[in-house]
Amino acid sequence: MKKIKIKKYVGMLSCMVILSGAVSCKNGTISDKKVYSEEDLYRPNFHFTPKKGWMNDPNGMFYYNGYYHLFYQYYPDSNVWGPMHWGHAISTDLITWTEKPIALYPDEKGYIFSGSAVVDVKNTSGFGSLKNPPMVAMFTYHDMKKEKAGETNYQSQGIAYSLNEGLTWTKYEANPIIENPNIKDFRDPKMTWDAIHQQWIMVLAAGDKTMFYRSKNLKEWELLSDFGKDIGAHGGVWECPDFFPILVEGSDDYKWVMLLSINPGGPNGGSATQYFVGDFDGKTFTLDKTFSQDLKEQEALYIDYGRDNYAGVTWANISEVDGRKLFIGWMSNWQYAEKVPTEKWRSSMTIPRELSLVKENGRYRIAFQPVRELNNYISKTIKKETLKIDKETIITDQSLVDLSKVEIRFTLKGLKKDVYTFSFSNKSKNTLRFGINTKDKYFFIDRKNSGDLSFSDVFANTVSKAPFTEDFATMEVKVIVDKTSIEVFYNNGKTVMTEIFFPEKPMETFTVSKANFNFSVENLIINQLNFN
Repeated sequence: MKKIKIKKYVGMLSCMVILSGAVSCKNGTISDKKVYSEEDLYRPNFHFTPKKGWMNDPNGMFYYNGYYHLFYQYYPDSNVWGPMHWGHAISTDLITWTEKPIALYPDEKGYIFSGSAVVDVKNTSGFGSLKNPPMVAMFTYHDMKKEKAGETNYQSQGIAYSLNEGLTWTKYEANPIIENPNIKDFRDPKMTWDAIHQQWIMVLAAGDKTMFYRSKNLKEWELLSDFGKDIGAHGGVWECPDFFPILVEGSDDYKWVMLLSINPGGPNGGSATQYFVGDFDGKTFTLDKTFSQDLKEQEALYIDYGRDNYAGVTWANISEVDGRKLFIGWMSNWQYAEKVPTEKWRSSMTIPRELSLVKENGRYRIAFQPVRELNNYISKTIKKETLKIDKETIITDQSLVDLSKVEIRFTLKGLKKDVYTFSFSNKSKNTLRFGINTKDKYFFIDRKNSGDLSFSDVFANTVSKAPFTEDFATMEVKVIVDKTSIEVFYNNGKTVMTEIFFPEKPMETFTVSKANFNFSVENLIINQLNFN
């Protein structure tokens, strides 16, 4: 959740859809042709985006009775940030989403900033019953009057409950349930049931640290401890924490993981999300010793080194039979989110991802893969066992596959100290590049020539990089492209880069090149995705 001054938006463009199909704005009218072009070029095929209006952080995600619920920071009356609501969408498979009516509106206590939601299965809150368990959401109230008056206690925590599976919500009459302890940035509560210690726990951002609370009934909360001061990256405000236990892949051991977003101060500029691995005794979170050593060698570890994955959190109440830890993030960056060249709507979410914790060489790392449900939308597959690369080579083009909705998997073999570059391009000379520099040891995405850059001086001012330390001879790579976004999963998802771009026309060719040494692309699989 962005800390922002509302006066910035007085007189800002305000749009609404009218019956003619055009978009009427205070500053003029957007033609049907422009809206059609925008929809055709930029509206994602399979990443969630609202039909209209502004969206940022994902909020309040839970699974219940066959549906995944996604709430999100939403302003329906403009395509820039404004008085925050909670938008709402549901899905049976995490890929195809249906927008529902707005869940939570601002009120006299303030805007409805980021938060979380849980299914209170045992009805500990007393809002429902065992037969009809309530959904309970906790959110931050942001009081603009107090902020304008120069007070520091303008953020507090409130709750709401639903008795009809998240369709409508009732705000608790005793809100706010947690008053502000005189901390300027006191927000974004994330609740979870701590089955290990048999308690509700909640973590929220508090300036340059996080604060832990516990509860028996989701209404009354006891402060336990804090974490994070002078730990990790502090180049900006801490916000949107998540906290959960997770089994270490391939073992019976578990660790606790904290996700923590920061704005600004990301590794490639603007906003980003770091993570921490450790242990939780029911009161206090302590960093794992090896992870603490990692933070002595580098300031922070990030879940995504691209510039467009922020404020991501995980779903609550995923069944034990499923067993996955499911994640989604906001696919934009506060450096330019309000300026990107879409008029009817702004922002989309990342592809939902399966989060795992792996241990290699004694060190813990988060890894991601796209949710397996995406495989259900594969309509066509192209396979090639081996491609020997000794010059620039076209891997595929638009005559074989629609590159605006595609998943590509491959293995790189025979890597030496070189630069290996993959490119999506079109006849308008737009080119989006990504790849591996094994000489200087970093993965990269380069969108300097990817299309429209006019809206921001910082959108493509640098090449985004993700560092690594190993000497790779082989590399597993998975790429997902959806019109204006690329998500690259390197090294079995242990390094991920997500970025958006705005080509002048759809990308038409996918090529690979290298600087000096020959190598091979093996086990190539190109999956055409279809959502009609």
